[in-house]
Amino acid sequence: MESSSLEQKLAQFHEFFTIKHKLNVNMNCLGKDFVLPSTERLVDNMPYAFKIASEISGLDTQSLRPLRNLGEHAKDLANFLNLQAKKIDLMMSFILQQQDQPTNRYQSIEFGGGGVSLVSQEPIEIGEHAELKLFLTEEAAGVFCYGEVIQCEAVDDNYHIALIFTRIREEDQELLVRASLHIQTLQLRARSKLHNNEPT
Repeated sequence: MESSSLEQKLAQFHEFFTIKHKLNVNMNCLGKDFVLPSTERLVDNMPYAFKIASEISGLDTQSLRPLRNLGEHAKDLANFLNLQAKKIDLMMSFILQQQDQPTNRYQSIEFGGGGVSLVSQEPIEIGEHAELKLFLTEEAAGVFCYGEVIQCEAVDDNYHIALIFTRIREEDQELLVRASLHIQTLQLRARSKLHNNEPT
């Protein structure tokens, strides 16, 4: 692989905001010669649970928008709908966890809209294609996509593997961007709370 091409892929990885966070990620290596499905055919290869997970996530956001015009009763209705959405999130989270295969499970170091970095006990060759499942517990969501290894660094007794997303639905990429920003907000709140509770 030409170094300029690899540099472009590394730049693509960093085009999006990334956040250091541990997620369960299933990675199934497919080899360098694997022919990626077209973007249109990506959905055909996607487990059904991942198809409906992102649709539900999008519907939750859309369902609250019309309430802005309802006036004084909007708050009560919004609270009711949020409770219903939480029930669905819990159910969806349970369904997605059934897709998590322990034999293919890795832990992420960081993720964003452009890719994910994982901890691996074994090195993985640059250029290797992989099928990826990312489990976003905080969002009760999951993302199915394909990635390519663009970096493999030995760190202590493990390897840090960086993959860019090579086939991913636009709505799933947006979900990862939203999730990374949401998790950052939660981290900042936790840090602020910890700081405020420190003895002076």
